Amino acid sequence: MAQVVIKDSPYNLKRARILDVKPLTEKEKLFKLVFEDSTWLDFEPGQFIMVSLMGIGEIPVSVCSSPLNRHYFEICVRAVGKVTNSLHKLNVGDVIGVRGPYGNGFPIKMIEGHDLLIIAGGLGLAPLRSLILYAIDNRRDFGEIHILFGCKTPGELLFVDEIDEWGKRLDIHFACTVDRADPDWKGNVGLITSLIPGVDIDPIRTYAAVVGPPVMYKFVIKELLAKGLPVDQILLSFERHMKCGMGKCGRCQIQNLYCCKDGPVFTFKEIMDMAEAL
Repeated sequence: MAQVVIKDSPYNLKRARILDVKPLTEKEKLFKLVFEDSTWLDFEPGQFIMVSLMGIGEIPVSVCSSPLNRHYFEICVRAVGKVTNSLHKLNVGDVIGVRGPYGNGFPIKMIEGHDLLIIAGGLGLAPLRSLILYAIDNRRDFGEIHILFGCKTPGELLFVDEIDEWGKRLDIHFACTVDRADPDWKGNVGLITSLIPGVDIDPIRTYAAVVGPPVMYKFVIKELLAKGLPVDQILLSFERHMKCGMGKCGRCQIQNLYCCKDGPVFTFKEIMDMAEAL
């Protein structure tokens, strides 16, 4: 019997080799990857890929590097389950499977020419890092840039060196807060929503990009609406149990929308009447 070879299947995996592994916190690691066939990952900020470990499983992970980087791409992985814990045990030179990118990311061309308010909660900074790096690389294409970052404790801060640099830049307004301080913490203490009232923005020319734990969304949206932001200029990225990445399995469905295909980035206007979305 002749061997059957499936070509151009959307489920085909590409081999990606690990160039570097950098611990960010006790739970998160940053993986720098390159495709073995020397191609690059052509993606938009906010899109995700499916990462596969043979014999273990497959997970969706947001790309957190700049889409303008043609030399490698990066993912930030928190060790919380079988696949992610196995990923954390890999070393430089090991190979993983990758397919994608999938979904709709942040509408870059729509945002360009406007002010940008980025609100990241915890691990939500990872997908937003891609947008931040893109905006920095194309700084002249954006107006004012505000970055608000919040996490539970100082020990959970991601990309510490980078956020220190963002805080020093004169062309970026950066603020950070933690829910619970330790003796060495000198910054803000409180929920991320406590930072929003103090941000000076022109709501008509501002797009807000929000990524974080689900519990944070309702309260952040309430503050943004109080600031006068139009509902179609509030951009939200949703996490659901994505399995296929192509709108086939229905696991990530929100009424008539699929997070993996129609999202994961939606405007608040698109989902504001869907109770199960928030």
